[in-house]
Amino acid sequence: MDIHDVIVVGAGPVGLLTARLLGLAGHDVHVVERWPEPYPLPRAVHFDHEIGRLLQSAGLGDRVRAVSERVPDFYEWRNRDGDTLLRIDWSQDGACGWPVANFFSQPALEAVLAESVEELPNVRLSRGLEVVGLAERDGEVEVSVAGGTSERLRARYVVGCDGANSFVRRHLDTDLTDLGFDFDWLIVDVLPHDERDWSPMNWQLCDPVRPTTIVSGGPGRRRWEFMRLPGEDRAELDSLDTAWRMLAAWGRNPDNTTLERHAVYTFQARWADSWNRGRLLLAGDAAHLMPPFAGQGMCSGLRDAANLAWKLDRVLRGACAPELLDSYTSERREHLQHAISMSVALGRTICVLDEDEARERDRRMRATGGDPRLALPPMPPERLGPGAWDTTLTPEAVQGQLTPQFRVSDGDASGLLDDLVDTGTGPGFTLIGLGVDPAAELTGEQLDVLDVLGVRSLVLVDEQQVAQVRPAQRTRRLVAHDGRARDWFAAAGASVVLVRPDFYAYGAVEDPRRVGVLVERLHADLGATTPVRGTPVRGTAYAETAAG
Repeated sequence: MDIHDVIVVGAGPVGLLTARLLGLAGHDVHVVERWPEPYPLPRAVHFDHEIGRLLQSAGLGDRVRAVSERVPDFYEWRNRDGDTLLRIDWSQDGACGWPVANFFSQPALEAVLAESVEELPNVRLSRGLEVVGLAERDGEVEVSVAGGTSERLRARYVVGCDGANSFVRRHLDTDLTDLGFDFDWLIVDVLPHDERDWSPMNWQLCDPVRPTTIVSGGPGRRRWEFMRLPGEDRAELDSLDTAWRMLAAWGRNPDNTTLERHAVYTFQARWADSWNRGRLLLAGDAAHLMPPFAGQGMCSGLRDAANLAWKLDRVLRGACAPELLDSYTSERREHLQHAISMSVALGRTICVLDEDEARERDRRMRATGGDPRLALPPMPPERLGPGAWDTTLTPEAVQGQLTPQFRVSDGDASGLLDDLVDTGTGPGFTLIGLGVDPAAELTGEQLDVLDVLGVRSLVLVDEQQVAQVRPAQRTRRLVAHDGRARDWFAAAGASVVLVRPDFYAYGAVEDPRRVGVLVERLHADLGATTPVRGTPVRGTAYAETAAG
């Protein structure tokens, strides 16, 4: 019986991206999914600029753009009288080089991800197999599956991406923290027959009679969400007649609309206290649930995949100690708690049913002129929890923070940075200097650390610096356009930044002569093995595939 590097339980977006990233890194991955066919109806509909970059880094940028649409205008909250309570510009690109808001139909995105997994020779996707048993022994996990016949699989690690009722989570036996935020909403997905201008494309009706959300459901689709009121029967709300009755108030009927799906969901806010134990790990809804008001449910799960994949990759190929995986829980759980707190705060503002409370909310929000910085409750800064990032050399503004993606060129091509440095093996660590070769002052041993951890070296220059900055052979020079790189480095108080494969900063320094110390801290913080010149960056499965 062969042993896989990783078994991923669940073939939703989180499980598939986890498998894609590990597969690109060369690992033997088996994805098992209990249902024989992909779920054909919409669920998640939104991802942000960071998730766009993660999907792009997995080699899926063009395919994802083809099944999603950007927002041409604003996201608004309005009261029953049509007054604007909140307005957020969603028409711009975010720091990661993608639109700040992107809308899609989940079956279409899952099809892209599934196709991308199946095209990798070292990744297997098996549908119709349900995990019914897990046993850790002798440095591996034995996975019992059922689906027509009983079978036992073996893996070095198991990642549970198996949803809110996760079998893997039950076996991991972790406590759950529940914020007690529980509201039922009727979700109705439709395909309008008529072409019309949905302006704004996405908005929230803050009406105490019936709070309602109206958003894109992806290209050619629309979604309405209606809050269940006290005393309403859940089963009666979740009926075809009720769905059409609700839509009728918005001019939708069977003559101009196909009703694709209706379902009542309970919005919840909870997380598992531990996301890893031994050789078992959790990601996505298996690890956390949040209300959809910030559009961060699936986004948070895909962040899990990106954070976990690079750490698991380096542990599997012996570049880092297994203790590195503990930082997965500590980093992502705190970051996730911020997203849940934001979603709950938005929900408590939206789900107001008391008339007096709603009037006071409207008065307060109107007084801000719709400015989200003033209209919404204050939020804590969003950054990773403690883990694999530097807190000593790095300026406060960069610590644990997401880094941007710049538009660059190299003389032959121009575009987003990740596309120009893509090697076809997924994202890696990147040492980026602004106007300076970040590897110029490194010793031989420090360069070995870059090799064992797969760190590439870049220098960004403007048009006037091309002739003056001539980096060493291992450092690639790129021309940064539009001044964003210069502005970001200035605000960060840094000349060199070390970016992790999930695009969060490991660390940064103002003085390029301190880069060597930063590299040594990376080596220590990741529990990296003693570097040896010539250590392969990718796993054996990738090497065999490339050779064959």
